[in-house]
Amino acid sequence: MTQTKPIQVFRGDYLESAHDIHIAVVNANGELIASFGEQDRLTFARSSMKPFQAVPIVESGAMDGFALTEKELALFCASHNGEPFHRESVTNVLEKLNLQEEHLQCGTHIPKDIESYNQLIKEGGQLTPLYSNCSGKHSGMLAGCMQQDMDISTYRDVTHPYQQQIIEVIANVSDYEKDKINTSVDGCGVPVHRLPLENLALAFARLANPDQWEEGDTKRKSSLKRIRNAMVEYPEMVAGTKRFDTDLMGAYAGRIVAKGGAEGVHCFGDSETGIGVAVKVDDGNARATSVASMQVLQQLDIGEAALRESLISYDRAPVLNARNEKIGEIKPSFSLNVLNEKVVF
Repeated sequence: MTQTKPIQVFRGDYLESAHDIHIAVVNANGELIASFGEQDRLTFARSSMKPFQAVPIVESGAMDGFALTEKELALFCASHNGEPFHRESVTNVLEKLNLQEEHLQCGTHIPKDIESYNQLIKEGGQLTPLYSNCSGKHSGMLAGCMQQDMDISTYRDVTHPYQQQIIEVIANVSDYEKDKINTSVDGCGVPVHRLPLENLALAFARLANPDQWEEGDTKRKSSLKRIRNAMVEYPEMVAGTKRFDTDLMGAYAGRIVAKGGAEGVHCFGDSETGIGVAVKVDDGNARATSVASMQVLQQLDIGEAALRESLISYDRAPVLNARNEKIGEIKPSFSLNVLNEKVVF
């Protein structure tokens, strides 16, 4: 086994596994600043697309129409743990819509918050859609549909007008033609979108700092800014306790907006430099994503060293055994190809 791959997994002092990665770093005008691997790799963005799937909620007027809060807006962008405060927030949204839990079409799965799951089992309960990490997104889609008098029974269909609105948003913010955006089905049943990694990074650059988007529509930029502000103000709603996105946005105190996705996708934008970053782990293993993203922050010198040090458990992710003992480490071993440093700094 060679030691040339960019993310290396050590058991003790010995290399056990390794992951290939692809990274694109782009500014709000679409200029590629840095890369690693294939910056144009076609990638299903998975849950990293959730901030853009929330744009029609804002632009339809549903936020005011249903008296939705900024905290709930952050929840609409979430892949949450299913903690009590997440489930309560989804319930509150449904009450505002005068809908029931059965209207959520996200399906069920065991939540990341195992305490909640164990409590449910002890009480003799059954998993419901509230526990799904996508229940916030689905409740937001229902709000956007209802505000526009759209059918809520088929809101998951790619041909549904709400899903078509989402595709229009993605094409707009990523500068990728709508007809080129191929779709499939995400884990929660709604469409998932496939586009080049550098276009995904561009979308996050514009989410992080819409004001630097020279050609952007005023209404669209305002919507992105509102979503970004909600996410960085309530990062615990976007992910949850002891999650990378929560801790990253919390540590950077409003500067970084971040959203991970399944199959080894992680994206973030920096409001200060105006850049967007998209990471794809080639084999889909999510354990490499935080290590790769933290290394991008370090190599581009984004944030103080002490701040990045506070996130060391994500930069050098520990390998734990069943006793919760550290017996290894996941380490980065790559250098970005910086194409235009002046654009960043």
